[in-house]
Amino acid sequence: MTMAFEIFGGPVRVLAAPAPQDHHDQDYSQNKNYQRGMRDGHDDNVHNRDHYKKRKFKKDDDRNAYESGYQEGHRGNSQDHR
Repeated sequence: MTMAFEIFGGPVRVLAAPAPQDHHDQDYSQNKNYQRGMRDGHDDNVHNRDHYKKRKFKKDDDRNAYESGYQEGHRGNSQDHR
């Protein structure tokens, strides 16, 4: 968070920049990379592996969707997993 203080010439004002959005706030559930991450995470959890597959993505949003799905699948929160 960025803060600025004005001390000279009057009352003190505090200005704060908004916090950046976390990628966890987005709904990736229909994203194919999220679903692939769910499958990989669930599979790694079942086989007691830690992030077995390393994938590369061209876009940050695709990587974020995959990682979000992977974390959900690895924790066992795989309601969408079939």
